[in-house]
Amino acid sequence: MISNVLYFLSHLQLYLLPLVETLGGWVYIALFAIVFMETGLVVFAFLPGESLVFFASTLAAITGSSLDIKILVPVFFFAALIGDTVNYEIGRNLHRLPLFRKFLSAEKLSKARAYFEKHGGKTVMFGRFIPLIRTFIPLISGSARMDYKRFCIYNLLGVLIWVVLGSSLGYFFGQLDFVQNNFSVILVSFGLISIIPGIMISLYHLIRNRQFI
Repeated sequence: MISNVLYFLSHLQLYLLPLVETLGGWVYIALFAIVFMETGLVVFAFLPGESLVFFASTLAAITGSSLDIKILVPVFFFAALIGDTVNYEIGRNLHRLPLFRKFLSAEKLSKARAYFEKHGGKTVMFGRFIPLIRTFIPLISGSARMDYKRFCIYNLLGVLIWVVLGSSLGYFFGQLDFVQNNFSVILVSFGLISIIPGIMISLYHLIRNRQFI
C-alpha cells in the first residue's frame, strides 16, 4: 500500500493530465470556486491561493491545450476580485450581529477605522500577498468602514498584480525541462510546504487551549 501511495505521488502528472482533459471547462469553474471561497469566505482561509494560481499556470505550460493560460488569468482575477468584494460587504454588515458587538468594542472599532483611513490602501493592496491574512483584510476593511471606492481601487491593483505575477511565474516555471520531468515531486514538495503555516497555527492554538503555555 505504501509503495502504491509513493508511486501515485511521484507520478501525479499521469493522473492530473487525463483528469484535466476529461473535465474540460469544469476545471475553470472549480478553480474559480476555490479562489473565490479562499478570498471571500473567512471559514475557507485554509484553501490554497497563490499556490493554486502558480501550479495551475505551471500545468497550463505543461499540458498546452488542456489548460489555457489566457483563460486562467481572467478566471483567477475575477474570482479573487469578486471574493474580496463579497468579503468586504460581509464585514460592513457584521455590526448587525450581537456576537460582533460583544467582541469588538466601540473603542477598538474606532481605532480600526483610524488605521484604515491612514493605511487602508497599502494594507489592502499588499496584504493580498500574505497567506491566511489576506482573507481577513477585506472583512476588517468593511467592518472598519473603509471608503468603498478606495477599497475597490487598491483591491483591484492588488489582485491584478497578484494574479499576473503568480500566473507568469508559474507559466515560465512550467516551461523548464527540469520542472516538466519532475513535476510530481515538485508539486508534492510545495504542497507540503504550503500547509506548514496552517499546521503550526493549529498546534499553537491546541497547546494554548490546553494551557501548556
